[in-house]
Amino acid sequence: MALLETRNLTSFYGDFQALYGIDTTLERGETVAIIGANGAGKSTFLKAIAGLIRGPADSVILDGQPIGDRIAADIVKLGVALVPEGRRLFPSLTVEENLLIGNYGRKARGPWTLDRVYALFPVLKERRHSATTTLSGGQQQMAAIGRALMSNPRILLCDEISLGLAPIVIAGIYGAMPQIKAAGASVVLVEQDIVQAMKVADRVYCFQEGRLSLTGRPRDLTREQIHRAYFGS
Repeated sequence: MALLETRNLTSFYGDFQALYGIDTTLERGETVAIIGANGAGKSTFLKAIAGLIRGPADSVILDGQPIGDRIAADIVKLGVALVPEGRRLFPSLTVEENLLIGNYGRKARGPWTLDRVYALFPVLKERRHSATTTLSGGQQQMAAIGRALMSNPRILLCDEISLGLAPIVIAGIYGAMPQIKAAGASVVLVEQDIVQAMKVADRVYCFQEGRLSLTGRPRDLTREQIHRAYFGS
């Protein structure tokens, strides 16, 4: 049984349909990358899994349990954490207070504690008493990832974690992924940087205008196939 499945997943913003019948799977220990152009539905897909957009119960299946109609607070308790696009840190709180919020309401124990997050991202320990507004973009992204890890998720959903960051910062953040996976998390990664996505993913799904246009393992996909799936030509 897959750890996570979406089955004929559709999502709407009012009358606007953003996703059309998306079928995906995430196995335990996998990293799955979701690629596609702006507006393809990638972020909507993560929001649907995280409970920020709700649908039929059986459109999202976690460990055999239908969760598509559950609210976001329930989804976190079930072990699914979202690192949102734009980080969405609390500007009035310190770095450490933001991290501790990630652990609020999550009863299951796991490997992630403040000390372990600080070991993963040492700069956060140095800046733990600072307001998040004083951090660089890369440091803010580390804090957002750390906050999600503090819930000890089985599944980590990452939305555009490289967006707007310098290459050296991106390399540092992605360099932490093996440790995150070794601690037991499976990862769903939305990424516009195709090269980066292909480096870290076990499997790739490409979205185009709310529909699934390509799926496969990076080593089996050609550049031409990806280009057609990405741009539709």
